Amino acid sequence: MRKEKILVVDDEEDLLELLRYNLAAEGFNVTCSESGEDALDLVKDLLPDLILLDIMMPGLDGIETCNLLKKGSSTKDIPVIFITALSDTPDKVKGLKTGAVDYISKPFKKEEVLARIETHLNICSQKKKLKEVNAQKDDFFSIIAHDMRNIFNGLTGTSWLISEAVNNDNYQNMKTLAKRMNESSENAYSLLENLLKWSRLQKDCIKYEPQRISINELVSRVVNNFKANAHMKTITLSYSVPPDTWAVADINMTDIIMRNLVSNAVKFTEKGGRVSIYAKNTGDYIEISVCDTGTGICEQDFHKIMRIDVKYKKEGTEGEQGTGMGLLLCKDFIEKNQGTIKIKSKPGIGSEFTIRLPAQSQVNQEKQKLLLADQVFPLQA
Repeated sequence: MRKEKILVVDDEEDLLELLRYNLAAEGFNVTCSESGEDALDLVKDLLPDLILLDIMMPGLDGIETCNLLKKGSSTKDIPVIFITALSDTPDKVKGLKTGAVDYISKPFKKEEVLARIETHLNICSQKKKLKEVNAQKDDFFSIIAHDMRNIFNGLTGTSWLISEAVNNDNYQNMKTLAKRMNESSENAYSLLENLLKWSRLQKDCIKYEPQRISINELVSRVVNNFKANAHMKTITLSYSVPPDTWAVADINMTDIIMRNLVSNAVKFTEKGGRVSIYAKNTGDYIEISVCDTGTGICEQDFHKIMRIDVKYKKEGTEGEQGTGMGLLLCKDFIEKNQGTIKIKSKPGIGSEFTIRLPAQSQVNQEKQKLLLADQVFPLQA
């Protein structure tokens, strides 16, 4: 059963029943109305995905009904297709100028009606998605602008304090101020670097070059990079990855994913805690888990940490700053590599981030699908 709702408005009962039968047979959720007045009452609660509207009706005709629909804030974006016996071009143009997206001439064929409905439902769906994406990006850039403003306000303030300290020969606080300025500079650089990577990924400017990579070697390299950070917080950082664990993925993207996950684990784990990385081969994919005994995340916040239009950022256990973009990058890079990510976390107990990457190339998967036609290899969340 399809989810799309269609409202059919026509004063001819036979035609109304014909349309109801044919559209319902295609799985559409169909509601019928015999007048413009009745249609306007129905549409408020129904909010259909598309309206088929007869022009020539007694009382409120199709043209005026469409005009009123386009003036309503909740109904103005609903595509309206006129059903008309009018054949003159001026009449058709008049109908289209009211805001209708198309017209179907009577008598009509079932195939034509279905084709036009499918076309405009697809267009409408794409417009909604584009509107949502643009809204998300607007929110995202607003968040980035706010974060950058805060960073540079801190840099400006700290540089002024350093200047004043030098002018007054007051060097006691210089070390603290210089450290604060350095941290703010590094945070600004990290934010810009992540923003540029994410932007390039959205524009397909980052090449996706999958290859057979050793997860053991990659994890070992990442762990070595964070040993110093973990040591400073007396955190036990360890990994257990079988040496024969191989994935097919882009090595640079996978490296960024692992560095972000391990960095976050160390950042949000208290002194004396543990961060562990595990990996296993399940046949169709490689499963890599980064586990920590850190501060954890509330379940209701899970959906926030990988969305571009929601700000979710908190300090590490030692006041470490983040960009708020690391997990967003991880999610996009994982999806680029045909993988998935899953989160388990409890406040005060810790978190576990598990990613899945293909254990073999897509070409080999397709070959196996041909050999075993009834078997599929989906990646499950």
